[in-house]
Amino acid sequence: MDDIKNLIRKNIFEFQPYLPGRPIEQVKKEQKLKRVFKLASNENSLGPSPRAIKAIARGLGEIHRYPDGGGFYLKEVLAKKLKLKMENIILGNGTDEIIEIIGKTFLNPQDEIIVSAHAFIRYYMAGKLMACKVKTIPMKNFTHNLLQMQKAINKKTKVIFIANPNNPTGTYVNKTEVMNFMKSIPGRIIVVFDEAYYEYMTRKDFPDSLSYIKNNRKVIVLRTFSKIYGLAGLRIGYGMSIKGIIEYMERIRPPFNTNSLSQIAARVSFSDKEQIKKGRKVVTEGRGYIEQALNKMGVEYVPSVANFMLIKVGKGNNVFKQLLKKGIIARAMDEYGLPEYIRITIGLSRENKLFIKKLREVLHQCF
Repeated sequence: MDDIKNLIRKNIFEFQPYLPGRPIEQVKKEQKLKRVFKLASNENSLGPSPRAIKAIARGLGEIHRYPDGGGFYLKEVLAKKLKLKMENIILGNGTDEIIEIIGKTFLNPQDEIIVSAHAFIRYYMAGKLMACKVKTIPMKNFTHNLLQMQKAINKKTKVIFIANPNNPTGTYVNKTEVMNFMKSIPGRIIVVFDEAYYEYMTRKDFPDSLSYIKNNRKVIVLRTFSKIYGLAGLRIGYGMSIKGIIEYMERIRPPFNTNSLSQIAARVSFSDKEQIKKGRKVVTEGRGYIEQALNKMGVEYVPSVANFMLIKVGKGNNVFKQLLKKGIIARAMDEYGLPEYIRITIGLSRENKLFIKKLREVLHQCF
């Protein structure tokens, strides 16, 4: 193996593979269970739009053709709805790919990026992939500390990543906080707002991040079809920015990175207002139920505005393993520096009720 190690870029040794949620079928087999609920990956348990499923079926006959490399029709729909131009949009194999494209397009070893502790780990990985320095800023009350992030800026700072709402804490920074932050940021710095859970937001003070793009600021906004639109298995997301930034990112984007069926499904899903409304209702009601149940149990949690919750359970990895035995796939948070917590997706009513029941059993056994 030493001869292989000699071939590897040195900064790659700092990497650990991204840990996805455990697959349902694998857990069924390992635990010898007939029923398993996956509440680990912030997916939409409601599923995709029925209209999207029909559109996918109609598109199956053309999968021998390469997809539209530029995603013209999907970009057209997005641009019209979001009041942008098509040149302001880039499509990705999930927003994970776009985060990596940002790193490959803009970061050099002498550059620095700023991220928050307990934020989506892919930002950190994008920086390390390009061998640049990553400054990690502690959160305040599980929320981005924008003031401290601003203070961490120096001449080498090139990109700042802000997940809003944040994964895995479920918190958000509001319009006023972001406005004050953006006023203090030098114009040369790129600010990335990752809004994967944007559609679940109901708070009126959520910032209008697209307004910064329309005002020609160096801002990149990321959104996805994996969450409320229920297309996680098709892997499609999109990024929005000023024309100059998108043009250079397009040079790095792999050809045909989003497939035909994902483009079709995304285009239809984006226009299905009823399905979005249903998805938001499932989460709002489910979150209320789980919060009420946890309050009765005396279990601490971080109030969330997204479709998941961060719950303090003591030994998080142990609780995760015990829940697994009972047919509930949660997410241990050791990877995010939160070993006392698990993250749970807000699912359908029956899933939420079973989770609370099994969590109560596990906590009773452990403590």
